[in-house]
Amino acid sequence: MEGNDAPGGSALRAQASMLHVDMDSFFVSVELLEQPELRGLPTAVAFDTARSVVSSASYEARRFGVRSAMPVGRAKQLCPQLILIPPVHSKYRDASRAVMRVFEEFTPLVEPLSIDEAFLDVAGSLKLFGEPTEIARQLRARVREQTGLPASVGLAGTKFIAKLASQRAKPDGILEIPPARTLEFLHPLPVEAMWGVGKATARSLQSRAIRTIGELAREPLPSLERLVGRASALKLHALANGRDARAVETERIEKSIGHEETFAIDETDRAVLHRELLRLSTRTAERLREHGAEARTIAIKVRWDTFETVTRSRTLPEATNATQRIYRTACELLDGLGASLRPVRLIGVRAEQLMAAGSDPAGLWSDDDDWRAVDQAVDEVRGRFGRDQLTSARLLTGRGQVVDARSLEPPA
Repeated sequence: MEGNDAPGGSALRAQASMLHVDMDSFFVSVELLEQPELRGLPTAVAFDTARSVVSSASYEARRFGVRSAMPVGRAKQLCPQLILIPPVHSKYRDASRAVMRVFEEFTPLVEPLSIDEAFLDVAGSLKLFGEPTEIARQLRARVREQTGLPASVGLAGTKFIAKLASQRAKPDGILEIPPARTLEFLHPLPVEAMWGVGKATARSLQSRAIRTIGELAREPLPSLERLVGRASALKLHALANGRDARAVETERIEKSIGHEETFAIDETDRAVLHRELLRLSTRTAERLREHGAEARTIAIKVRWDTFETVTRSRTLPEATNATQRIYRTACELLDGLGASLRPVRLIGVRAEQLMAAGSDPAGLWSDDDDWRAVDQAVDEVRGRFGRDQLTSARLLTGRGQVVDARSLEPPA
């Protein structure tokens, strides 16, 4: 019913009870808890190696143009006094869990988007905690009190607007967009602010003189379909007109699981590449088993020294989470690229078409059973004594001179 503010519902909200909380310069903020003497200085979390990229930059560094995902070399050019802090991802995961626990003190409807941001539906919490802005104020205060970390909060009637609002609330602020003023806030913004509008889509829209979200909202749908295709046109047109019926999803289903790494020096040795595929396959298989999932498709990603990137995939006869099956498939895909490999800059393994473990009828009589027994034994040992206490002999080779330092930590 219009005007209802039902928790988790998709009805038009009377209040800005959809929150997007985004932690400010999260990795840097976590590091500054241990190194407060660096506050106010331009800092970034990154390994100081030729191929590393910035994981997180302080606002002082951002004033020089330093941004996340920027190569460290470029960041140093822009800000010669930049202080680099090597990342320790276990610290960020621990801090993220603490922050998410605070969110759950205000509402059970929490949808983490990444390690440092989440949507919260607080429509059902108003009687306990007050108006949405009061909830946002209390939430930020409690996060700061319990973790020492700053957060920005956007409040709106939809997910899309709440996320836009949180970006404009940074750093360390609150911005509420009342549902009745959604279009007033939204329409002056550039089309690049839209979810799903990258550089290519922006160029297509601008070729039709569509530069703002308001102009996008007024563009006839058939014309928009010719520019970006029917599916994208329907989504963009709805969002541009303030329509976003998505509810908070407290259970997220992984679409794929994978790992990739960058080499310190472009690699052509097939034995080294196979060894790193084993390492990546092992980590991917472990995560599949942790999620209680199996994959029907295995894919590899290879980036040559020219930055050209290719992917290859294979759908298996039966779903699997067996390390050796994933590894052998990845090796076959790599070997299928040719007898003489070009220099490889990056390599990755990904498991796709996920399903619940044991739900594939084709796997009832599987050739992977022996491998699964080995994996189960390995998982039990690692569960008791730690992940690093048991590994394949082939993976004992040091990686410091082979793989770029930013690949030595698991992704956050």
